[in-house]
Amino acid sequence: MKLGQAEYSQRRTQLMAQMEANSIAIVPTAVETVRNRDVEHPFRQDSDFYYLSGFAEANACLVLIPGREKGEYILFCEDKNPELEIWTGRRFGPEGAAEYFFADEAYPIEAIDSVLPELIEGKARIYTEMGANSKFDSQLTHWVNQVKAMVRKGAQVPHEYSALDHVLHGMRLIKSAAEIEMMQKAADISASAHCRAMQTAKPGCFEYQLEAEILHEFTREGSRWPAYPSIVGGGENACILHYTNNDMPIEDGGLILIDAGCELDYYAADITRTFPVNGKFSPEQKALYELVLKAQLAAIEQVKPGNSWNAAHEVAVEVLVTGLVELGLLSGDIEQLIADESYKVFYMHRTGHWLGMDVHDVGEYRINKEWRPLEVGMALTVEPGLYIAPDCEEVDPRWRGIGIRIEDDVVVTEQGCHVLSHKVPKTVADIEALMGRDHG
Repeated sequence: MKLGQAEYSQRRTQLMAQMEANSIAIVPTAVETVRNRDVEHPFRQDSDFYYLSGFAEANACLVLIPGREKGEYILFCEDKNPELEIWTGRRFGPEGAAEYFFADEAYPIEAIDSVLPELIEGKARIYTEMGANSKFDSQLTHWVNQVKAMVRKGAQVPHEYSALDHVLHGMRLIKSAAEIEMMQKAADISASAHCRAMQTAKPGCFEYQLEAEILHEFTREGSRWPAYPSIVGGGENACILHYTNNDMPIEDGGLILIDAGCELDYYAADITRTFPVNGKFSPEQKALYELVLKAQLAAIEQVKPGNSWNAAHEVAVEVLVTGLVELGLLSGDIEQLIADESYKVFYMHRTGHWLGMDVHDVGEYRINKEWRPLEVGMALTVEPGLYIAPDCEEVDPRWRGIGIRIEDDVVVTEQGCHVLSHKVPKTVADIEALMGRDHG
C-alpha cells in the first residue's frame, strides 16, 4: 500500500506556493549509516525528502524552483549501473526518476557540483534545513561559494537563507485524507499485533517472544518495519519509559507494558497497552489501570478543533492526581499537588505528541508562546500513565513495581476526533475476555 504520485505532486505545488519569489528549495536524502564494519543499517529515507517525492533511494537531492520555465522540480539521483545493481539492488536512475516520480528534470548525482550552482545563481533566497546534515551544509556552502567566485562575471549570489522546515513541517502537521487512510491501516496492523501479543502471552514467557509475535504480525500484514524499537516491559520493567532490552522472563502475576507500532509507507502507528500475563488483573493493578484509563478517556474528549494542545494533558493530570489521592498514593490539596507537580514521581511525561511520518512527528506545539489550538487533520497520541517505582518507599509495598500506560492514535475531525487504534481492547473486561480464550 502506497500513496500515489499525485499526492506528492500536490505537496510540491503547495510548498512552492508558499515560497518567496525568485527562490530555490534544496532537500537532501538521509545519510546511510554503518552498523559495524561492512554492514550498514537498513536505509530509511529522510521524512521531508520522501514527503515531497516518494523517492526512497539514498544519495539523492531534490530541488524546487517555483516558476522556472524549464521545470520546477529537479531530482539528482544515482545513475543506473547494472554491475553494482547486482550487489545492492535496482536503481531508477535519472530516466526512471523523471518517468515514475514526475521530475521535470533529473540528473546523475555526480553532476550535482556542476549543475546546482547554475540553479542557485540569480536566486535571492535559499530554502533549506541548516544544521541537520553537516555534510550537506558543507556542500551547500561550496555551491554558494562557486557562485560567489563568478560575481565579477555578473553572477548574482543568494543573500537570504530561510528555514525550509518552518514551512514544510506546518504542511506535514495537517494530514490529507490519503495520509489518514494510510495511518488508519498502520493502526489496524498494529492493533492486530497487540491483540496477538495478548493472546499468546503466558507466565514465564520472555519479553522478546512477545516482541517476535508483534514483528511477525507487522510483516505478515505488509509492514516491513516497526516505526520505533518495540517496548515490551514485564513487571518492574514497565516502569522504565523507554525500555527496549526485552530480554527478561515475565513472572506469573506481573503486568506487561507493550509500546509498539508499525510503519507503513513511512507512516507510523504508536500504540501502548498494559495487561496481566496470566490474563487476570490483581486488585491493585486493576485500581491503577482503571485510573489511567479514566484519565485517557477524559483526555481524548479534549481532542477537538479549537481546543488547546495542552487541554488533554491538563485534564489527564487532574484525573490522575485526584485518583492518586483517593487511593492514598498522594496526600494533600489536589490543586496544590498539581501546581507543585508532586505527581511527577508517578507520572513524569506529557500526555501525547504529534504523529505522522515520524513517530514523534514534526510541528510546533506553541505559537507565540501559547499552546496552539487543534485543527482538523492533526494527528496525535493520547498516552497517560502511572509508574510506581519498585523502590518507592513513600507508598505501600502492594503498589510498588506497577507500570501502566495506555496510548491511542487520534486524528482531529470536524466533530471532535477519531481514534485510529480503537481495535485494541483497553477496558479491564475486554482485555480479560480476549486473553481468556487462551487462558481459560
